[in-house]
Amino acid sequence: MDCLFCKIVAREIPADMVFENDACLAFRDLNPQAPTHVLIVPKKHIDGLASASLDDDLQSLLLAASEIARQEGIDRAGYRVVINSGQQAGQTVFHLHVHVLGGRTMAWPPG
Repeated sequence: MDCLFCKIVAREIPADMVFENDACLAFRDLNPQAPTHVLIVPKKHIDGLASASLDDDLQSLLLAASEIARQEGIDRAGYRVVINSGQQAGQTVFHLHVHVLGGRTMAWPPG
């Protein structure tokens, strides 16, 4: 498999890790869209949200987002959790991932 995020999970490609548990790991985005921009990926390859099943531990991704927000000091001011699903939504790496964005005021609706 030639998946960028699988290679990061396997430690074949370095990343600035900020969190890890049995189900997922998180690292800083190389092209941050906010002062804090962390990506959380499941260790198991899942193409995207549409490919996930009830057997996949997606709860760990959201709980990791909450913990990362606390670690990064953005939990009180507020932060955004985003999952882009599919090309039209802006998904560019087809391994399910969660964006945690914070450290600035967010606009609505998003772009």
